[in-house]
Amino acid sequence: MRYLALACDYDGTLAHDGRVSSGTIAALEHLVASGRKLIMVTGRELQDLFSVFPRGDLFEWIVAENGCLLYDPASGESKPLADPPPAKFIAKLRERNVPVSVGQAIVSTWHPHENTVLDTIRELGLELQVIFNKGAVMVLPAGTSKATGLAAALKEMGLSPHNVIGVGDAENDHAFLTLCGCSVAVANALPMLKEQADFVTAGENGAGTSELIAEIVATDLREREAGLKRHNLLLGRREDGEEIRIRPFAANMLLAGSTGSGKSTVATSFLARLYKQRYQFCVVDSGGHYERLGGAVRLGNHERAPTADEVLRLLENPDENVVVNLAGVPLSDRPSFFLDLLARLLELRADTGRPHWIVVNAAQHVLPASRQPELLSMPQQLGGMLYITIHPKMVARVALTNVKALLAIGESPENSLKELGELLEEPAPVLGPTTLNPGETLVWFRDKADAPFKLKLVFEKSANTRISPRPNADEVPPT
Repeated sequence: MRYLALACDYDGTLAHDGRVSSGTIAALEHLVASGRKLIMVTGRELQDLFSVFPRGDLFEWIVAENGCLLYDPASGESKPLADPPPAKFIAKLRERNVPVSVGQAIVSTWHPHENTVLDTIRELGLELQVIFNKGAVMVLPAGTSKATGLAAALKEMGLSPHNVIGVGDAENDHAFLTLCGCSVAVANALPMLKEQADFVTAGENGAGTSELIAEIVATDLREREAGLKRHNLLLGRREDGEEIRIRPFAANMLLAGSTGSGKSTVATSFLARLYKQRYQFCVVDSGGHYERLGGAVRLGNHERAPTADEVLRLLENPDENVVVNLAGVPLSDRPSFFLDLLARLLELRADTGRPHWIVVNAAQHVLPASRQPELLSMPQQLGGMLYITIHPKMVARVALTNVKALLAIGESPENSLKELGELLEEPAPVLGPTTLNPGETLVWFRDKADAPFKLKLVFEKSANTRISPRPNADEVPPT
């Protein structure tokens, strides 16, 4: 299951004229029954929301006041995410006959009072921002939005935005929809929101959201996967300049090349791109090449073997990435260690959708062809896997069956295509001697009819994607 939560706006998205229909309530109940979570993201103040909507219990969290307040329906506790509005600001607005509603952090009014609000902010020299929601005018502390509020809720839930669908209808929904892995606009949404959304429902208001929920429960939006390109990962450019991107959840890749061919450089650039786009990764490093990888906590060394428990403890935080160094694990024990760790990682994925990518360096050590019989228990329905090896023929067939793309680098890359085809007992394109220029790879997409082609890799520039160093395991405090 890719999408584990649905983040919904209230007015115009769930509700029509402030009320949610019984049919929409039934749809929300259906989504919760599927094992997914609901998050409401609204500009309303809590008491105002409760006065018109009695089913807050369906939601895991309610982000109110346009991102300024986080409310837990289960406990009834609320957490301010911003400072209260200045009393002198409210007093000045009332002096100028501006009708206002004051929440814990938000100040709300209506068109045509926005000019008076802006003049008052300038006059008092306040660091406040004005947000519009169709006819509503909302004044918030600088830096707060529905996106910051949703991010706070997801942190409490241990979820990544990549595993969340957002649905809305108005100007103030732009921010949180952009944050989500999939953004949806209901049919009555503003034209600009429709243009920026990944897709638009046929129905309006709650009917549109109910339509979306039915599709989520039935297919997890799998039939829309090809059209959800906003978060695709860039690999490189063909000779004609065409960009080649991969789907972040459906892809399994094999990176093959001889020692010294640059596999680590290619993989490190790919990991930097994952980090930049906030996909969580776990590197199982059997070759010891990622000790200096930034943006990740390193576990294990030559003197101490890592444990699955400490890997999982770190990955519970969506913002953490992990490099698991197997140098301290005897070579003969690495296949069983990896299978045990993989089972735990897949359990975490089932609960949270993470880690999004599992990278297996020196795959011939943890998934050797010589141990094929005992590796048959390896799950086949995997996504987000990158295997790195010297020769495909050295890796167990069971691991590479679902590889979608082969990236062959170094000298004689055509041999990697031949080895993979022979290993999987399927015809592979026959190529003559192929020479790659520096920074190029030979790419074969097994699930496409296209012939293998040369790709100029696009490397992340360190100036733009610098990953700050992270501590070793010994520096991580116990919990």
